Amino acid sequence: MAGRINDDDVKAVRDAVPIDAVVSEYLQLRNAGGGNLKGLCPFHDEKSPSFQVSPSKGLFHCFGCQEGGDTIAFVRKIDHLSFSEAVERLAATAGITLRYEEGGYNPSHQRGERIRLVEAHKIAAQFYIEQLGTSPEAEIGRKFLAERGFDQAAAAHFGVGYSPAGWDHLTRFLRGKGFSDKELTLSGLSQEGRRGPIDRFRGRLMWPIRDVSGEVVGFGARKLRDDDNGPKYLNTPETAIYKKSQVLYGIDLAKKDIAKSSRAVVVEGYTDVMACHLAGVTTAIATCGTAFGGDHIKILRRLLMDNGSARVIFTFDGDAAGQKAALRAFEDDQKFAAETYIAIAPDGMDPCELRLAKGNEAVADLVQPRTPLFEFAIRQIVQRYDLETPAGRAAALDEAAPIVARIKNVASQHEVAVQLAGILGILDTQFVVKRVAQLARWARDRGGKGPAPDRGRPYGEVRAPAAASGPALNLRSPAHRTERELLKLALQHPHLVSPAFDAYGVDEFTAPPYAAVRQCIMEAGGATDAPSDYLQAVMESAPNDTVRALVTELAVEAVHARVVDEAYAGEQLVAVRRRAVDRRLLDIQGALARLGQNGDPERLAAVQNELWVLQQYGQALRNRGAEAL
Repeated sequence: MAGRINDDDVKAVRDAVPIDAVVSEYLQLRNAGGGNLKGLCPFHDEKSPSFQVSPSKGLFHCFGCQEGGDTIAFVRKIDHLSFSEAVERLAATAGITLRYEEGGYNPSHQRGERIRLVEAHKIAAQFYIEQLGTSPEAEIGRKFLAERGFDQAAAAHFGVGYSPAGWDHLTRFLRGKGFSDKELTLSGLSQEGRRGPIDRFRGRLMWPIRDVSGEVVGFGARKLRDDDNGPKYLNTPETAIYKKSQVLYGIDLAKKDIAKSSRAVVVEGYTDVMACHLAGVTTAIATCGTAFGGDHIKILRRLLMDNGSARVIFTFDGDAAGQKAALRAFEDDQKFAAETYIAIAPDGMDPCELRLAKGNEAVADLVQPRTPLFEFAIRQIVQRYDLETPAGRAAALDEAAPIVARIKNVASQHEVAVQLAGILGILDTQFVVKRVAQLARWARDRGGKGPAPDRGRPYGEVRAPAAASGPALNLRSPAHRTERELLKLALQHPHLVSPAFDAYGVDEFTAPPYAAVRQCIMEAGGATDAPSDYLQAVMESAPNDTVRALVTELAVEAVHARVVDEAYAGEQLVAVRRRAVDRRLLDIQGALARLGQNGDPERLAAVQNELWVLQQYGQALRNRGAEAL
């Protein structure tokens, strides 16, 4: 069993790696105000950004799915790591050497599986690069690249390498680096042979496949020799770190420009990605041996932020296979908020061939938006029918109209329906428009039957416990807003509310979740003279994940004030205290009514005195504000 990581080292890792830098490896972040950043949540599907990051607090929180926490929690969740694995990965990024307790630590045997597999791929990638650059055997690979317009610098930029043709060159090399046969098999770099593990890739040109954070998780291998009986392209098999439906080749190089330009270019192969990037189209990416699908869309949507000007351009070969691939991409088109287009090069050339034949400018020109994907899909359907006959036009309409009806934007749907009428040669445009609208309405009606899917809790709403009755507790209601603001101030700006805040009782917070957060702050030592690890201490005092998530949410959410200062903090302190006083006044007035004129004189006098004191205190709060606290 691995030793426990030293607590001081965990804190050093948490402080050393900025959370916005880590999160930005996976999604585009934009200014959300108040020093916070926002983006599309990587943990659930959403159309508008509800995922917020607070760099100053080192925390993230999604107001849609309620996921939240610090940098370590984000890395654990996004990459499915254990706590130790996440800390080790961040420590490696920050250059921090970790100390382990309870008997020490043996890195070669005790690191998490994912960490080991990623490390094996990193070493393998460098091994392949060195082979391509120095091995006489790799001349065939260097020649292959040169014939396609890629020099040594281009190969180095993309990390292209060469796998030796022998049986176990890489396997023996990685064994020498301390990797076990089991790890090599699990990684997909080796496979079982008659006498033990052998190299999976032999005598091939190698492209490293990196995830969005830049880590090598697999390889794409291109056949070079006629005596190689394997497929033209051989990819890493599915492993713990490589899922072909969830990776995009070139995304590590393209992500910043995709986010900056709100444009992505989807091509079909590794050499096409290289050709596009070298031609200045640095937003090009490709799938890895599989069709472009839903998981790929999720990756792009987080980078594009789904704003109205975002564009995704698909480039496919002009042959039948390319057209089929385009239609498959069209099937998922409505999962994008971005506009989608298709670009097909003249003479059916792919970007790599086009660059060789006509130069970089031709590649750059190719990916300028051409035909909307909807229009391309409709024309592919319509061209199968004889539009010279009424029967042919009717059949084409029957197949194409449901496609147009799937367009979610009503204005776009109407416009494409008009275009469809023109393509079909139907003069009664309104007939086509009404037909499409009818199909869209039927689709909505069918989809409306049955219960709506649970898409997570509404923003700011906490469900009541199962045993409770009545409506859900809305923490955003006006009655609770000041309590929420005061807790945000206590977590984000404790110096503005202390020492007064620490004198507030838990019962002054009427929403049970807010009362629980107040209790956490109290148990963490209070807001006065808050230490550097104050937020961490508050979260650690939370009794469960629900309360911990609310602490994170309040620590990340922006305070609703243009200027966050002592005056604003005082207003919230007074508002919460005044409501507490008003509630107590109502209780006392009720007690007086119950006592009546014939009640115990001593008890009656005590209650009347308390009523007078509270009334005076309430008046002082109204007149003097925070000075009366």
